[in-house]
Amino acid sequence: MGGGLDWSAEWSTSIMWIVGVFVATAVGCGVIAAVVTRCTVWGRQFRRLAYPYFSPRGEAGWRPLLGVLLLLLVTIAGVRLTVLFSYQSNGMYTALQRLDAPDFARFVGIFGILAAIYVVQVLLGFYIQQALVIRWRVWLNDHVVRDWLGGRAYHRGRFTPSVVDNPDQRIQEDIASFPADSATLAVGAVGSLVSLVSFTIILWQLSGPVSVFGTEIPRAMTFAAYVYVIVASVIAFRVGRPLIRLNFLEERFNASFRYALVRLRDNSENVAFHRGEDVERSTLSSRFRAVIDNAWAIVFRSLKFQGFNLAVSQAAVVVPVLIQAPRYFAGQITLGDIQQTATAFGQVHDSLSFFRNAYDQFASYRAVLDRLTGLLDADAEARALPSVQLEDGDGLEVHDLTVRLPDDRTLVDELDLSLTAGDALLVTGASGSGKTTLLRSMADLWPYAGGLVRRPLDDGALFLSQQPYVPLGTLRAALSYPQPADGVDDEQAVRVLRQVQLPHLADRLEDEVDWARRLSPGEQQRLGFARVLITRPRVVFLDEATSALDEGLEHTLYTLLRDELPDCVVVSVGHRSTLNHFHDERLELLGDGRWQVTALHR
Repeated sequence: MGGGLDWSAEWSTSIMWIVGVFVATAVGCGVIAAVVTRCTVWGRQFRRLAYPYFSPRGEAGWRPLLGVLLLLLVTIAGVRLTVLFSYQSNGMYTALQRLDAPDFARFVGIFGILAAIYVVQVLLGFYIQQALVIRWRVWLNDHVVRDWLGGRAYHRGRFTPSVVDNPDQRIQEDIASFPADSATLAVGAVGSLVSLVSFTIILWQLSGPVSVFGTEIPRAMTFAAYVYVIVASVIAFRVGRPLIRLNFLEERFNASFRYALVRLRDNSENVAFHRGEDVERSTLSSRFRAVIDNAWAIVFRSLKFQGFNLAVSQAAVVVPVLIQAPRYFAGQITLGDIQQTATAFGQVHDSLSFFRNAYDQFASYRAVLDRLTGLLDADAEARALPSVQLEDGDGLEVHDLTVRLPDDRTLVDELDLSLTAGDALLVTGASGSGKTTLLRSMADLWPYAGGLVRRPLDDGALFLSQQPYVPLGTLRAALSYPQPADGVDDEQAVRVLRQVQLPHLADRLEDEVDWARRLSPGEQQRLGFARVLITRPRVVFLDEATSALDEGLEHTLYTLLRDELPDCVVVSVGHRSTLNHFHDERLELLGDGRWQVTALHR
């Protein structure tokens, strides 16, 4: 059959074939994608993650879709090359059988041309696929991170009924694997389906009748290939199905173990003070044991799944030769025909077996889909939580603010406040009375609150906790947070550091270290006050922001705050009586929702 092709005109024939199959495949893929993304759970998950990027109306326009079509074209060209290789092999082996040296040399030359084109096709396909995956990953990362940060879902998510586990791992690992696995599975599926049709035609032409128990089956080779693989695939799907759940659990257990390690590292000093190594070792061992138990479950299930697949694949190597051997010995077909039969049978087998062999990868892929869409669902659930009515305004006005605990116990009931420029309020009360929770409610971070809060939005209000947040990066970035680091010049930074009693850091503005671990709690609180002086908010909320300082430093910082920002509204949570001097009024939380406001005299 190798000599049956007109190799001199094959380039034009192949181009027409590629174009025709490309159009038909593109239309078919579009129809299949429309059905799958509407009728299956995982298809709807894929649509949610992919369609905003590939839609021509999306941010990237037509470029992603054109990349997919180009990758499809290169994939189909690869299938055509494989078909041509099978005919070249047939002709070469037939020439060997006939001892026809010139014809043999001609087919060797054809092989060289096909091989050169094949190398270009593979490299081009690799580049197109990787470029598509990388650009898709960049977009998806921005999309998911934006969704996670939007509406403070990253924080409010901890209050939802079903708290999502390890969002950091889902963003870092699952976003990386989703585009790559999608491209690999899609290219493999499309290539397999096109190969299946192409080589089924070849196998049909090469197949002859086979007598089974006295009944002659025409084109038996083709039917044998389909029955063999379909039966094997059904069995393999049943064997491999538990891998979906096991792969999902593997990600969860690994992330849980990693979180325990990071938490131990971040709290190493406290653990060392308490000599808590034995307890921490037990915790780590418990979480690691879950990882290993699940790993063994994956191993045993994979042994069954892969063992079955290997057995089926190995048996498929000899089946076509055994079926065609009687016809060859009878002189009905050539050695080249047997060679091409084995190639065609193998391609049909591999194409039909793609979904069976890729089932474990698809199991991991399903877990990735579950985790990414689960994160998006959790973000939406977090944004839907109740919140206070937050409005922009000068000073601080609070009307009918009620703050509750998750169990519906009231901490603050119908609070009314009105503070104007330069006013200062001290919030006091017994431990657990809700002082910090009240500040969280005013920041719209606590979902179990209702009422109206009118204050400056965005940079107009600054919340300073007992342990100020110190971001990664340089000391200058820590000073200017949440503004860009270049917003603070050297002169301003040095002056503010000296004002807050941190002159020893003045020459380290560009040092990039883990400042949260390098600075003591007292230094971090002074750094927080420096940030207030640089940001110059109209309202500042201080939640025990001087608890790690002595009374002398506390007095210095509050004096500095009032002198530098005389028109700033200050709301402080604290226990020390020394704070009375810097505030005009005191809000005392009395428990059971009760409260009272009294005047203070500086």
